[in-house]
Parts: sequence; structure tokens; C-alpha cells
Amino acid sequence: MEIIGGNRFLKGEIKIPGDKSISHRSIILSSIAEGETEIYNFLDSEDTKATIDCFRKMGISIDKDGEKLVVKGKGLKGLAPPDCILDCKNSGTTMRLISGVLVGQNFSTILTGDNSLNNRPMSRIINPLKRMGGNIEGLDNEYPPLKIRPISNLNGIYYKMPVASAQVKSAILLASLYAEGETIIEEKGPSRDHTERMLNYFGARINKNNNLISLKGGSRLEGRKIFIPGDFSSASFFIVAALILEGSEIVIKDVGVNETRVGLLHVLKEMGGNIEIDNVKNFNNELVGDIYVKYSKLKSTNIYGNKIATFIDEIPILVVAATFAEGTTTINDASELKYKESDRIKVMTEEMNKMGASIKALEDGMIIEGGSSLKPAKLNSYNDHRIAMALFIAALKAEGKSYILGSECINISFPTFFDIPIRKID
Repeated sequence: MEIIGGNRFLKGEIKIPGDKSISHRSIILSSIAEGETEIYNFLDSEDTKATIDCFRKMGISIDKDGEKLVVKGKGLKGLAPPDCILDCKNSGTTMRLISGVLVGQNFSTILTGDNSLNNRPMSRIINPLKRMGGNIEGLDNEYPPLKIRPISNLNGIYYKMPVASAQVKSAILLASLYAEGETIIEEKGPSRDHTERMLNYFGARINKNNNLISLKGGSRLEGRKIFIPGDFSSASFFIVAALILEGSEIVIKDVGVNETRVGLLHVLKEMGGNIEIDNVKNFNNELVGDIYVKYSKLKSTNIYGNKIATFIDEIPILVVAATFAEGTTTINDASELKYKESDRIKVMTEEMNKMGASIKALEDGMIIEGGSSLKPAKLNSYNDHRIAMALFIAALKAEGKSYILGSECINISFPTFFDIPIRKID
């Protein structure tokens, strides 16, 4: 992909596609609910297609009807044995969350993915699911393919999360639907709570009290209508673009502003970002609002602690913002970045430095010297969609032509990324 940087800006109204995390969960829960679910503003991306394909292979009818998806759920025990290995492609969300459902079924399954996914750690879900009685195995108890076999019954557990992780938490909660008794999860710190909200919306007996989440097994889920808000993680690239491209002023409509997702906004405001949220409303237990952003002169900050989990996916684009901020920004307690689609600490450091940034990689984060003036370069996304989009935004600030290898990976989460108009100052 070729990017021509220099003298660019954003203006006007931007519409972001549906939230990827919520789209995944809408398919999973509607498939094991009883009756029909209508899903509006579903994200049609490579990752979410993997989730749809897995459930179709287990006998679930999922069809597009105009602007909505219609899922005909068959209840907790209504899935059929697939006649093939289930391919999760590049989607860690698909593999980790579906595992929670499959350990409660009366048939065997195998989950695999592409080379990237098959090298991502899975012990974080394997171990708690085994504690519940699940028969799930990976290579060296760590890597896919995952083999899941039926067992007589699952049992509720008390599980203290070693790290804040929405995917691990969600796998346990989904397995808890099939367990005898009550499961209680103690969170180490805040993480995305879309699963809890949607389980409640579908009728599960779930409660949250501070950092404790409890769910009683045997809950009956009922099909519902779901509107999926715009994806905040996708919006974050254009939020930062508007902040660093002089003359920019935008409004991003109908974005999910769930408090467990918008940690990046708090950081950017601390850095001096001119950002406001307006017109907030509630759709199926999720808050949705319009985000207003204007060009701003940013200053550095220090980022660390449990709050990292609320914007872990947005750190690549935060690194871009910090590159143009005044002063030195330090990111710590973000070692989870090493286990994403790529080692995002290593990759963002190497690729941004190619353009003239001054970034030092740490074991659990980065030190970013702000005020850099970037130059065009040949860059590598390492087939990581969030890296590719972050580098694209950074390259807009570099005078001349930059190139990003593997930019097609953006289709994993944001197929319409290149449809957003970026203007040139005449």
C-alpha cells in the first residue's frame, strides 16, 4: 500500500463500522439462545466471518436479510457436531470464546487457525476450563490446535484472574452456562465487559459486584434484537489522526462509549486532546454516543497499571499520538502487547523508528520521545491489522511516499478503512 503524506487533514462526519468484539459475541450468544435474533450494524470482516462460519458448521442458520443478520438459535444444547475441523482463521476472539461453549457440548471438536493464531498462547483459557472439568488440550498445553472432548458435567468454580483479560473472562462465563452451580470470577483489573452486558440482555443469571462477577449455570437465553455500535477501536485511528493533523475537526457518529472500552479517550484528554462525547444513548445494555475531535497540541504522559487493559488494543495508535506530543511518554505494564497478532512492542518500535521516531522498547512497554518529525519509509505491518492502520496514520505526517507491506490485513477488522476521506491542504 502506498501512502502520500504531508499537509493532510480530516473534516466533517465519519461513520465507523460495527464493533468487532460485540459482533463476535452477538453471533455466539444468539446461536446458543432459543429463538430468533436480529442483529443490526454487524461488522462484516474476516474475523467475524470466522465466527459465523464455525457456528454454521455446527448447524446454526445465519442469514443476511437486508441490513440485518438473522440468527436462528437452538439453545444451549442445540449445536450439532461439525463434520470438519473448525477454522478460526486469525481470530483469537473466535477461538477463545468458542472454547468456552464447546467444553459444555456432548461432541468432540478441534479448533485451529492460521499460522499467527496457532502461535498465540491458549493456556490462559485451557487452565480455567480444565478446572471446571472441561476436556480441552493444546500442544504443550499452550498452543492450537485445541482438541475438545465431551465430559459428563462441568462444575462452577471460583477463579481469580491472573491478568485482566476480556477473552479469558468470557470463555469462563460461557462455559459457566453449562456448569452445575455458580461460577465466580474475581477480576484483577477492569477489562471489556461486553460479554457480561450481553449475557444479561439475553436473560442469563449474571451479577457483578465491584470486581466479582457471578453466573449461575443453566440460564436460559432468549433471542433478542441487537444494534451493534460503531467500533471504538476502529474510531481510535481517526481520533488520533484528527488530533495530530493540523486543521482537522470531525465528529464520529454512533460509537460505542462503554466505559471499559474508552480508556484511550481519558489518556488523550490528559495529553491535551480536544475531545467531547455527546448524544449518549443506550442500546441493548451498551452506551452509544458521538465523539467530537479537533486538532490539538499534545503533551506527554505516563501510562501504567490496571487501566492498560481498557485500551490495550489502542496502544499502537497511542504510540503514534505520543510521537507527536511534547515531552517523553512512558508505557509500562503492557506486556500483553507481545501476545497479539504480532509482538506489538517490538514491531511498533522498529517500524516507527524507520520513519525517524525515537522509541525504545521495554520488556513491558515503550519509551517514546515526542516532537519527532517523520520521514517516509518502507514499512511492514507483519500482517497485524492494528499495526497497519497505526502506521498508515503516522505516515500521513511524513512528507512524501511511504509503503506498508501486508496492508490487506486491515480487512480483519476494518474493511472500509480506506473509504474514509482524508483531504489535502491546497
